[in-house]
Amino acid sequence: MDFPGSEPTVGIEWEVALVDPKTRDLVPRAAELLEKMDSDYPGHRVVREFLANTVEMVTGVHRTVPEAVDDLRQQLLQLLDAADQCGVHLFSAGTHPFAHWGDQVLSEKSSYQEIIERTQYWGRQMLIWGIHVHVGVGSKEKVWPIINAVMTHYPHVLALSASSPAWEGLDTGYASNRTLLYQQLPTAGIPYQFSSWEEWEQFNVDQDRSGVINHTGSMHFDVRPSKYGTVEIRFADATMEIWELAAIAAYIHCLVVFFERQYDAGEELPLLQPWHVAENKWRAARYGLEALIITDRETTERWVTDELKDWVTTLMPVAEELGCAAELADVLRLVDRGGDYTLQRNKARAAGAALEPSVRTRGDAGAEEGFTQPKAWVAAVDLTVESLRKSVGR
Repeated sequence: MDFPGSEPTVGIEWEVALVDPKTRDLVPRAAELLEKMDSDYPGHRVVREFLANTVEMVTGVHRTVPEAVDDLRQQLLQLLDAADQCGVHLFSAGTHPFAHWGDQVLSEKSSYQEIIERTQYWGRQMLIWGIHVHVGVGSKEKVWPIINAVMTHYPHVLALSASSPAWEGLDTGYASNRTLLYQQLPTAGIPYQFSSWEEWEQFNVDQDRSGVINHTGSMHFDVRPSKYGTVEIRFADATMEIWELAAIAAYIHCLVVFFERQYDAGEELPLLQPWHVAENKWRAARYGLEALIITDRETTERWVTDELKDWVTTLMPVAEELGCAAELADVLRLVDRGGDYTLQRNKARAAGAALEPSVRTRGDAGAEEGFTQPKAWVAAVDLTVESLRKSVGR
């Protein structure tokens, strides 16, 4: 795999879903929406995705997070206009709270069919949407020390972005059920702690010889190097509002640059035991901003919110240099307000969802069709649709 190296640029990918305005269920109308985008906004950078209910906004390469987010804002405004004309709504969260995986249609692409043929049930479960942030790194020798250091902040980023508490009409009790779903795929999940670029290259040779890459196109690790000379952080849930995305992107951009500078200064970058990384991932997925996480190799524990507050202070000088100080400061705003998962859960419970996770509540009829959980989670879908529009002034 080639890695050309890059200045500390930033690029962002944002997956959003399409829902029916009446039922609030997912609808496979991405092809129609993209045709409208081609007609009204030629040259746009919105692309189709794995499922026909999903599109993805992709920014260009930018020097600052505000520039990248403004790029996304313009794309989102175009998408909202096209969606209104097509009679669909845009939905942004980690998962849809009541859609059924068996009802979904794949996009027309042979590689997607091949992935489903290989992964079967778990591949069909992927009703998930996320944010990917690319940050340029100067040379391939730095990549894996930086990735291993970034993994010590897995719970910080996931807790900020967590926005998928429900699945098939039930409260899962998790802040990010998307995280648990996605890790079921054979090439997804926490990357191995490679110690060098050469070890990573040998791994790719092994994966190619064994046919793994032939089936998937690439490894879908939570954090990975990309051919663009970037480190790609892929595990954040899609957020309901664009300012939240900006805050998370700023945190990631500053963090990667901070670790690259430490590396260049000859300092040892942080590294957690793989079992601590895995435990932190689970804790953040389960508890979100209420997670107690492991912060060092001596198994010290701290509340993730305290960690985030300290790291915002640490990273602020870098943020000022990179032109994203306001966005990084919004990490504290997000911490104070609470995560998307809490807002969605509160909306659903106010509409009649069970107060306890994984409990089904019945309507007066008591029959199977009398279950009120999916109906209650319609309120959470409405929240995401309205929040997305309001965050860009629509």
